[in-house]
Formats: sequence, C-alpha cells, structure tokens
Amino acid sequence: MDAVEKRVHTFVRVKPTADFAQDMIKFGPDNKTIDIYIKKDARKGVVNNRQTDWSFRLDGVLHNTSQELAYETVAEKLVSEALIGYNGTIMCYGQTGAGKTYTMTGATAEYKHRGIIPRAIQQVFKATAHSVDPFVTVRISYLEIYNETLFDLLSTMASNGTSDVQMAVVDCPQGVYVKGLSIHSVSHEEDALNLLFEARKNKYYTSSDLIAEHTLNKNSSRSHCIFTIYIESRFRVFSDVKCINSKINLIDLAGSERLSKTGSEGQVLKEATYINKSLSFLEQIIIALADPKRDHIPFRQSKLTHVLKDSLGGNCNTVLVANICGEAVHVEETLSSLRFATRMKWITTEPVINETYDREGTVKALEKEIILLKQELAMHDSLVNRSLVTYDPLTDIQVAEIKSQVHKYLKGAIDEIDIVNIRQVQEVFKQFKLIVSQQEREVEARLRSKYALIDKNDFAAVAAVQKAGVVDVDGHLVREEDGRDFGTRTAPFSSRRGGKKKSGKSNELPKKEGIRSSRRDLDVFLPSKSQVIISTKDLDVKEGARNQDTANIDAELSKAAPVEDSQRPSSPPSKPVAFEQFKEECGSEISRIFKENKSILLARKKRSSTVAQRINFIKREMEGIKKALEAQKQERWQQGEYVDEKGQTIIDEEEFLLIVKLKDLKEEYRSGYAELQDLKAEIQYCQHLVDQCRNKLISEFEVWYSESFLIPKGVQEALKPGGNIRPGVIPMNRVMCLEEDEQERFERMQETTLPACPASVSFYKAKMKTDQKHTYTRTMSSLEQMRKKPGLITAAGRNKPLSFLHVV
Repeated sequence: MDAVEKRVHTFVRVKPTADFAQDMIKFGPDNKTIDIYIKKDARKGVVNNRQTDWSFRLDGVLHNTSQELAYETVAEKLVSEALIGYNGTIMCYGQTGAGKTYTMTGATAEYKHRGIIPRAIQQVFKATAHSVDPFVTVRISYLEIYNETLFDLLSTMASNGTSDVQMAVVDCPQGVYVKGLSIHSVSHEEDALNLLFEARKNKYYTSSDLIAEHTLNKNSSRSHCIFTIYIESRFRVFSDVKCINSKINLIDLAGSERLSKTGSEGQVLKEATYINKSLSFLEQIIIALADPKRDHIPFRQSKLTHVLKDSLGGNCNTVLVANICGEAVHVEETLSSLRFATRMKWITTEPVINETYDREGTVKALEKEIILLKQELAMHDSLVNRSLVTYDPLTDIQVAEIKSQVHKYLKGAIDEIDIVNIRQVQEVFKQFKLIVSQQEREVEARLRSKYALIDKNDFAAVAAVQKAGVVDVDGHLVREEDGRDFGTRTAPFSSRRGGKKKSGKSNELPKKEGIRSSRRDLDVFLPSKSQVIISTKDLDVKEGARNQDTANIDAELSKAAPVEDSQRPSSPPSKPVAFEQFKEECGSEISRIFKENKSILLARKKRSSTVAQRINFIKREMEGIKKALEAQKQERWQQGEYVDEKGQTIIDEEEFLLIVKLKDLKEEYRSGYAELQDLKAEIQYCQHLVDQCRNKLISEFEVWYSESFLIPKGVQEALKPGGNIRPGVIPMNRVMCLEEDEQERFERMQETTLPACPASVSFYKAKMKTDQKHTYTRTMSSLEQMRKKPGLITAAGRNKPLSFLHVV
C-alpha cells in the first residue's frame, strides 16, 4: 500500500495554577494560537534589542481541560487508526512538574482522572469486543530509560541493568525493537491495567533508593518511560487469511530543566545531566528531520532517539503534547517547550497499514510458476518427440490401469510396469503401500480372532488374570493339560499399530484343540513387552471370575448400606440432585427461558454454518468461472479479436453467459455475506443472553440450596413468621455466621454504585488487586524486620484497617 505523507500533530497543555500569568500568556480565539509577552528589563539600558513577544501556532491548546477532553482531542483518532493497522506514537514533552505523567498515566485514585494509557487500553478492548470478523490479540510492554540504562518495568525478575540478558536496541527490516524486553499477552482490560498499576508501584517504591527527589516534583520518575500496546488482527474471511499488525507507543519523556535555576546537585545533578543530554540529542534529530537537505539522521546518538527511530519520520502517526506551566517564573522553560513543539510540527511521516497475507500472494505466485513450468515441459517434450506425455493429475481410468498392472506384477504375470511421468511413479508406490497395509490388517485381524491383548500396566486386569490362573507372576501362560504344564513367555510387540515388525525366536505355544498358529504368523505380528497374549477362552474364564467378584461386592455393599444410613446423621442431598429438583420447582421459569435461549442460539449457529458453506461454494464457483473467462480471453487474444463497427469487442454466447452468471453469483455472494454478518451479531447477542441465564440460574440455585438445606432447623424455625427472630433483624448473609470481608463489601458496593459507569469496573478491580498485593508485601516485609531485629517493632499498618477503594 502506498504511503501518504502526514505531518506530526502538536498540542500544548497548560498546567492549571492559581498564579497563571495572564498578562504574559495569551490564547488565540481559535484555540490554536498561544502568544508570549515579556516586559523589557530596565536594567539592560535604553538600547535593548532582546525579543519580547512570540507567537506559536499549533494544532490545539488545552487549557483547563478535563482528562476525557484531552484524550478525545489528542489520542482517540490515533488509537482508532491503530486498530485498522497504522502505527501510532504519542509523546509528552515539557519541564519537570508540568503534568506530563498526569497527562499520560493520570491518577489511579479516581476513575475520571485516568490518563491516556488507561483510556487507550479501554478503547482497544472495547473495539475488540465489538468486532465480529477479526481475531484480535493484544500485548503490552513497558520500557524505562534511566541514566542511559534500559529497564523492563514488566519483568518478573528483578533487574538492575547488570543481569545476564542485556537489553539493547536493535534495528531490523520490520523496524526498531528492544532485545530482551518482555512482551505480555493480555485478554482483558483488567489484566492490562493490573500490569500497568503493578509496574508503576514497583517503579516508585522499589526505585526510591536509586532515584533522587526533585525540588519541582517530589514524585518525578527522572526517566523516560515507553508503554507500548501491540495489536494483531487476523481476518478469517473464508479461505484467505489477512494479518494486520500495529503498535501504539505512549511515551512519557523525562522533564527538562535549567540547572542554573534549580540548583540541582548530587544524584539529581547526575540525572539531570543524562536527561538534558538525551533531550538535546532528540532536538538535534528533530532539526535534522525538518531539513530536507540532510541525508544522514544520527538516531544512534542516544538510546532514546534510537528507540524513537520509527516514531520520528517513519511508518507512524505521531502526536506531541507539550506540557507547560502557566506561571511567570517558568516562562523561559515554556518558551523552550513551545519552540520544540514548533520544530516537531514540520516533521512529516509516512504511515502505512501493516498488513500481510499468509496464503493469497503465495498461492497466486505458485500458480503462475506452475503454468510457466508446464509450458516449458511441453516445449521440451515436443523437441524430443514426446508429445503424448501429459502432466495433469491422473484420471480414475489411469489410476485403475496402474493398480491392475501392480497386481499383475506381484503375481508374476508381467515383468515391467509402464511409466512415462513422475505422477505414475508416485501412484505405483501408493498402490504398493495400500497392498502392504491391507495385508497387515488381515494378519492382525486373524491373530486378534485367536488372542486377546492385555496391557501389563493395567494392574487390575493383570491381577485378575493371575487370580484366574491364566498367567503366573513372571508373565508366562499357564495351562494344565494331562498333568503337564505348558508355559510360554510373551514376545516383544511393537507399541505402534501398523509399525515395523521384527521377527524373533520361535516360542512355544500352548497346545490347544481348535487353535492353530504357525511360525509365519508370529513373525508378522509379535506382541509387545507391555502386553500379555491370552487366548479368548482364558479371557472368558477371567471375565467370569471378575463378574462374580463384582456381584459379591455389590451384594456386600447392598447389605451394609442400610446399617450405615441408620448410623449416619441426615445430610443434605448432593448438589446435582438438588439442582434437578430446583429446576422442576422454584427455578422452572428461568430454566425454561434458559432452554429456549439455548435452542435459539443453536438454531442461529446451524443457520450460520449453512450460510458459510453456501458462500464458500459460491466463491469456489466464482473462481472457476473467472478461470474459464481468463482462458477464453487468452484464446481470443491468440486467435485475434473480432470488433464491430464501433470498435467494441465481440464475444461469443458462451462467454456472455459466463459473465452474466458471474454477475449473479457476485450479487448472491454479497447478500450471503451480509446475512452471515447479521447472524454472527445475533449469535453473539444470543450467547450473551445464554450466559446471563446460566449465571442467574446458578446463583438462584445457590441461594435456594443454602436456605433449604444449610441453615440449621432451629434458625429456620426462628426466622418463620411468629418465631423468636423477626424477619429482617438478622441479615441472611449473617445467618450462617460467615462475616463479610472487605472484598465482598467492595463487590457489593460496585453492584450498587457503579451501574451509572459500568466501564470503570475493570479499572477499580485492577487498582484493588495492586493495592492488596502491595499491602501484603509491606506486611510481610515488616514481619521479616521483626524477626531480624531484637526488641518489639510495630509492623507498618498493624493497627490500621486495610485500605480499599472508595467508589464515588
């Protein structure tokens, strides 16, 4: 697909502040222009040529905007295009404390304050849930660049940059990737958010001893973070398989700063040096990309620019968000960020849909090559006077002729088999193989009619046979006949049926009237070491003994059962039995609805299968007609075309009928495909209803089972009208003395509070799981400290209740 040049979209987002410099920062009426005014410094003298006003025009200015509006303006279109195959990149650039991380990740305390990354994850999974045709796979990765060292924030093993597997940025024909970076497959929004929250917790808690605290932002990560969402869509449109791959890079760049103003020192100074160096290289890359005369772009100057090679000027839709502070004291940093955004705006990219065809292109190329090879063979045969040789598949008559010749050859009636091409050679070997397989089956059937096989690993069967006296402990057959014992040892047997047979030494067989065996039969079919050969008569004896033992055991159990029941206290019925009773009584209505919905679902699935088969048949018929039309077109081109007075090509009646039929088939194909899409949507809806009915039936049964059988009789009597306990005084969830824990209380709160915003369930569940895991980790760490240090150490959070989310 041809690439279309698109420029980078740039937006500026102003951090809300009470000290906004209204006299210095002005916004245009179109909300796309921002003007900066600085008063002249009187201390510089009368002659002062320093610039005092600047005007910047971008794609949008976000001032006092919510997280939702910022996402709709910046990222929603880019994520939608990524779902159809375009790569996308969103970068947040600005000084430390300007709100880059809040824009990109947001706050996890409340659902409405989440940033671009959680909202992009939600949009991707919503789109995949509503898609019918493609099968979508979503994977994520999280990379951090701290002091020019790569870290995997989703790695399951602790990494300090010196592990055995060194991470590195690698170039390949498909683009740039990070070697050693773990990529995790996620199937639900909650799984992806859980990994994101877990990575953020690990990043800020486990790295607190490495990352210094900054004066402008105490929670600054002091690193570049790249969260990537990989989307793979496979379209199963009948016989063709199309695969679309795309990725979304969501980049939170580290904050730039002026060292002379912040007065950083120590670890903060070292971090700021690395950050400013990488951002300086990034600005050099942007200047070079904006210059059309530059041939070489130095992407390898830093790891940040190397990772962003595809995002800047490559196959990608790119968006930049410049975060600025609206205070007068930060006006110089604001000007620097706006200049960076203006330079970024002049960069052009060439995004294309990343689609591949697994079969279609390869099949067409191979068909073309086959036609050319056939033509070359025909020319070669005509030169050597072999015009009667054909290379088409063998007909049924030719196959029957070869089969007849093979049988005559095996019987000795003929000495040679006539072969003129490679297809006949393959068919001769196929006939030989069929004959050998048929002989093997006949020999096996003949032996199985005389013997039965028992696996030696089946200890119960072996014990029963030994008890019946058919075989001894060593696996020998035992038969007493005329006062003499005749035993034979089992011979090796191939564990694979129809495998290669290996003849062994002759074994003595039990002499038994009515059964004959020869050395030839044993050489063809030998039993395996893990199996024992027993004659069918001995097997009958064994089965009779086993049936007798089973009858005795059943009789003993039937006699002992009443005694056991009389001694055992009464217990509730098993859930399967109770479930059948529930479906006939209290749950009859919902059971009926469930069965009706299930029958409708099955009917829709059957109808969908029929329509799909019909469409496949139509497509194959269309392909046949197209081939016939192509053949007639080639023939007409070779023989010369006939044209009428107006210069239009004249076609014969047969070709005209084929064209009309092809047109009708196309119309029928379109209508069938539309019907199939409607059926798929109905099936999805019916499946949802069936699942709802099933869950409702099970939950109602659980409540009915608990109330009917698990509540003690005394409590049941007390709960009845006129009992000691009035209805409603004791909640039903406290009757069984099972106290409600915090997680159950949270789930109950979700059911009552979240119906107005059901999409937030995944967000809050992932947040709760992350908080619970880290609460457990902190508690265990405190316990370990108590064991190691003498004296009494109060564990963190021991006297405090566990904190859970408050749903607003």
